[in-house]
Amino acid sequence: MKTALQWVLSLLFIIQMYLAMLVLAIVFLIPMLLDKKYASMACKTYCRWVVFTARVMVGLKSEIRGTVPTGEVMVAAKHQSFFDIIIIFGCLDSARFIMKKELMWAPILGQYSYRLGCIPVDRGGRTEAVKKMLADVQSGRAAPGQLCIYPQGTRVAPGDTLPYKKGTAILYKTLNQPCVPTAVNVGVFWPKHGIMRKPGTAVVEFLDPIMPGMEEAPFMELLESQIEEKSNALMAEAGFEQG
Repeated sequence: MKTALQWVLSLLFIIQMYLAMLVLAIVFLIPMLLDKKYASMACKTYCRWVVFTARVMVGLKSEIRGTVPTGEVMVAAKHQSFFDIIIIFGCLDSARFIMKKELMWAPILGQYSYRLGCIPVDRGGRTEAVKKMLADVQSGRAAPGQLCIYPQGTRVAPGDTLPYKKGTAILYKTLNQPCVPTAVNVGVFWPKHGIMRKPGTAVVEFLDPIMPGMEEAPFMELLESQIEEKSNALMAEAGFEQG
């Protein structure tokens, strides 16, 4: 009975979450087209709303640990569900994400992502995709701030493994900026697929920055070990048992 109620509450939460996205997108549409600061304002408002309603409706609290990055840095994060995007964007002062190009054509999401300065990437193009990503990041079209990248390139469910892609190392070397590894346990409560949202505390933890100057191989090894070890620790803290 309790599980059935949680499923119903989760369904209602998801419905209102997407309705809120539509309402805010319409309200901010004209201001956003005139000034991109309103795109950020709309998305920040949406993030706060989702965090609030997740806590109230399904008992899913959120917690940010570590020092929240500011200024010109690259944030390399574990990606487990939509909720880690919400938490990360909501706490950074000027975030833009590297995202798969298909999302740029999505209604609402695509238009706002473009105005925020997000960078579209063709995940199937590999070498050419990396070149295009670098060109877009370095062009004047890309807004300054925190560049957020998911080194594994997609959502990875708790307990699953996926290799880290070299595009993160290329960006790290090219931009010559600190890289902030970021661990999460979000997928324990908000899965990659499905409706059920579980009560608990979803944590995003910003780790100590990796300063510029490392070679590609040791950088990737350090980045992966830090993110994976801390994410596994956060998931274990949340009661998740590795298979």
